[in-house]
Amino acid sequence: MKKIIVLYTFFALMAFSCGDENTKSFEIELTGSLTVQGITTYQYGTHVLSTDSEFYALQSDKVNLDDFVNTVVTIKGNKIEGYPVDGGPDYIKVVELQ
Repeated sequence: MKKIIVLYTFFALMAFSCGDENTKSFEIELTGSLTVQGITTYQYGTHVLSTDSEFYALQSDKVNLDDFVNTVVTIKGNKIEGYPVDGGPDYIKVVELQ
């Protein structure tokens, strides 16, 4: 019985420590114009968000970014570690879009 309790406790701790984007707070919230990304020197992301002063490469598994192309949107998401590279912009994984 004691082994079962220890085992359940272990699995419960593992489950709570392996959170996904839905349980994280958003690192970034930005408003700007969303466009499809074309050919670039940095080659990451599927879309671009252009604000008044900067631009960001975007990708999302949660939101169909194509539905919002050529509109002004507010995105919520998280910066992807290891970027920017090759002189490119920050890389954002979009979790929510308004």
